[in-house]
Amino acid sequence: MTTDASPRDTVRSTSPLPPGPRLPILVQTVLFGNYRHHWLPRLRRRYGDVVRLNLFPERSVVSLSDLEHIKTVFAGPVSTFHAGEGNVILKPVMGANSVLLTDEDVHLRARKLLMPAFHGAALRGYRDMVTELTTAEVSRWPAGTVFGVHDRMRALTLEIILRVVFGVSAGARLDELRERLNSTIDIGAIDIFGWHNPKLQRFGPWRRNKAHQDRVDELLYEEIAERRRADDLESRTDVLSRLLTVPSEDDRLSDLELRDQLITLLLAGHETTATALAWAFHELARDPAQQAAAIRAADDGDEKYLEAVTKEAMRLHPVISEVARKLTKDVEIGGYRIPAGYTVMPSIGLVHSDDEHHPDPCAFRPERFLEGGPPTGTWFPFGGGVRRCLGAGFSLLEANIVLREVFTRFRVAPDRLHPEPAKTRHITLVPGRGARITVTPRTGTPATQTGNTPT
Repeated sequence: MTTDASPRDTVRSTSPLPPGPRLPILVQTVLFGNYRHHWLPRLRRRYGDVVRLNLFPERSVVSLSDLEHIKTVFAGPVSTFHAGEGNVILKPVMGANSVLLTDEDVHLRARKLLMPAFHGAALRGYRDMVTELTTAEVSRWPAGTVFGVHDRMRALTLEIILRVVFGVSAGARLDELRERLNSTIDIGAIDIFGWHNPKLQRFGPWRRNKAHQDRVDELLYEEIAERRRADDLESRTDVLSRLLTVPSEDDRLSDLELRDQLITLLLAGHETTATALAWAFHELARDPAQQAAAIRAADDGDEKYLEAVTKEAMRLHPVISEVARKLTKDVEIGGYRIPAGYTVMPSIGLVHSDDEHHPDPCAFRPERFLEGGPPTGTWFPFGGGVRRCLGAGFSLLEANIVLREVFTRFRVAPDRLHPEPAKTRHITLVPGRGARITVTPRTGTPATQTGNTPT
């Protein structure tokens, strides 16, 4: 394994480009889009820790799986490693002003505006709201009937983020927005081609996807216009109201900038948490001993253990398999020259499944996060460096509350013992059959004490 990970100020022109497959760009894009969790480990075994790929629309990207190389990227200067440009695949949906798509000073401005809604007192203030919505959701779960818990988690986390972003989640406009958002993200890897190809948007599923996206924009602009006219903005704590009442004129956002930040929060702020929870239920349903430990933690209010369950689900089943940084100048990593314009991709999936960092990596073992935790830098589902996801704390808070509310009420079981494979859904990896489970109310739990047996 190579360890030379310095992004040299002067890159040797004689250093070779990283090795990689010579398949056509379309073939590589399809393999990466649909099967990267199988393909990338094979490429690592063949080519090593630094592998060059040709992918649409970025063309040349370099997958990194050595921890020292990845640390170099996360600790490197933000002027060299552009995360916003690395996320260009999301630009047609998230918008050019999104906190995910901007870099350097523009990014810092957006992050500064959004951060107060996801830290400190704001997080503590969300507890009751998340608990209320979770209780309402799980009270409707059908006892003894097989259902896909991934869909239920998506519905729940969408309700939560709607409340965080808008302060409310009811009304005809938000009802339609809810449906349109689900249609916008309920797509496969091939559908993403349409995001970057206007010609494709005239046909079939790409045309429908574009229509959903356009209608989402209309609904968001209507909501922004109505909120600007509100006379109680100063007393509201939702994200939209916060953004409309920032003290500095220099920080006031246009409608377009607001749209880009709102859609980013709505899409990125619920899908990954929902999927992580679905994988957690998938694993616990198949492991009675681990489920018993989760039930004890829920009854005891042991949030450290419940958080370990979520973290282990994210380790074993990364929702996003890599992060990306586009280079603004040549760098040298692992003895290879990586030119400006290339995108480097630290691989979350390859590091999380490496037995050098996580012994017995295929086992679901939350305890590994209670025993001092994995080595620093070997768990990064929220990214790393200054671009670490600003909603990480909120996501873990949500997951803790959901696990507690479910396991104080139910035991869960799989519909079949064979584990579900991962499948690609847009840029995420989700349970292939929706994480199908059954639930049984626990004797003496809130559901049975109140007579509110799920129907």
